[in-house]
Amino acid sequence: MSEPQFAPIGHFCWPELATTDIAAAKAYYGTLFGWSAFDVPSAMGNYTIFRAGDLDAAAGYQMGPQQSAPPHWNSYVVVESADRSCARAQELGAQVLMAPTDIPDVGRMAFMRDPDGASLALWQSGKHRGAGLFGRPGGLCWTELYSRDTAASIAFYTALFGWRAVTKNDFGMTYTEFHAGEAPIGGMMGMEGPEWEGVPSAWMPYIAVKDADEAAAALARMGGVCLVPPKDIPTVGRFGVAKDPQGAVIAFIKLLER
Repeated sequence: MSEPQFAPIGHFCWPELATTDIAAAKAYYGTLFGWSAFDVPSAMGNYTIFRAGDLDAAAGYQMGPQQSAPPHWNSYVVVESADRSCARAQELGAQVLMAPTDIPDVGRMAFMRDPDGASLALWQSGKHRGAGLFGRPGGLCWTELYSRDTAASIAFYTALFGWRAVTKNDFGMTYTEFHAGEAPIGGMMGMEGPEWEGVPSAWMPYIAVKDADEAAAALARMGGVCLVPPKDIPTVGRFGVAKDPQGAVIAFIKLLER
């Protein structure tokens, strides 16, 4: 049995799919990322855990008729206290979408929307500490923010989580990395240009794969759409961005060997 590696405080710990067809999502992501799926009963219906091998990698759930948002991926950050982090987020201008709430025997969580409009979940671990696999095929390896006001986003997240922002101008584009301590844990791109018209600010997870081109071919066979066909990022790897048949968007990447 593989030994899980859990995300520390201030790191992204859990990608979660909200979908209109969880049965279809199980088949699609099982093919795309090699995930198996099992359901955990809850008061709000089944909660699906996706696993890579014997390690938890992500989750998904069937959206209810009262939820008007389109299918999407949620991203969770580990915090010491969901209550304190939620209160601090409000002070910094965030909107609370779900006040801190206990998930019995599991943990405590809250949902917020940052001042630029991107949603993010706060997770205070109980028995559940999030994903146990990172940086290897099938596991979360990066989470990226698309922001219309990058200066405001930097100010918000550095104040909320204590992240350090490192902005670079490489390969003809401006890109910000967020560091938790010395570890780079996420990034940010500015939403500039007509291609972003009508696209809301959002966080997007990246899942590591063995081969980006094979992943693109697999998702096409399953009815997905490659919004960004596989392309190389020098010194990093080869990535693409996929929209599943229900409309949720996620990135995949074959990381270069270090």
